[in-house]
Amino acid sequence: MRKILAITLLLTGCWLNVGAQTNAPQKDSSPNQSAAPQSERGISQKAEDRIIKEVRHELVMLPNLSLWDNLAYKVDGYKVTLLGQVRNASLKSEAENAVKHIEGVEQVDNQIQVLPPSPNDDRIRRAVARAIFDAPGLFPYAMQSVPPIHIIVQGGNVTLEGVVNNEGDRNMAEIRAKQVPGVFSVTNHLQVVNDNDKK
Repeated sequence: MRKILAITLLLTGCWLNVGAQTNAPQKDSSPNQSAAPQSERGISQKAEDRIIKEVRHELVMLPNLSLWDNLAYKVDGYKVTLLGQVRNASLKSEAENAVKHIEGVEQVDNQIQVLPPSPNDDRIRRAVARAIFDAPGLFPYAMQSVPPIHIIVQGGNVTLEGVVNNEGDRNMAEIRAKQVPGVFSVTNHLQVVNDNDKK
């Protein structure tokens, strides 16, 4: 079963999305199956869960993460694949260095994309952030201790990542982003999280 975990958080005044994906086999609720200590890949579920937790912790503690960086990762046994987009090549290296020292991690495949420098994209990043968080209905997201919306820009194309409380907020964020001059397209990956999803 593919299990996907995602968190957003505020770190030194910046937004970050860190997602985890793991290809762990589906658990069976039968007593015989649950007694099996290891998966088909030779790692126990408990050990893999620990690696997932520690990878997430190491990534969220990176000091140079910003509102415009998107980090994700996939854990498959003792192998960690780093994914996402960052603005600085140094952050890509920092993420790999932080993860490869975790106990149990034997291989790190760093597939993080470094976005090309662009003054125009920098302008769009700031403008989209203002457009979204200045909206009366969306401003509370910027005030949360864990702001859930963040913005990736490449070549004038905007991708919105994270979670919102309802479909109306999701649509409003997209509409506001599309109104920014110079934006060519908006891809809306915001997910709606309600009370049932949080349980």
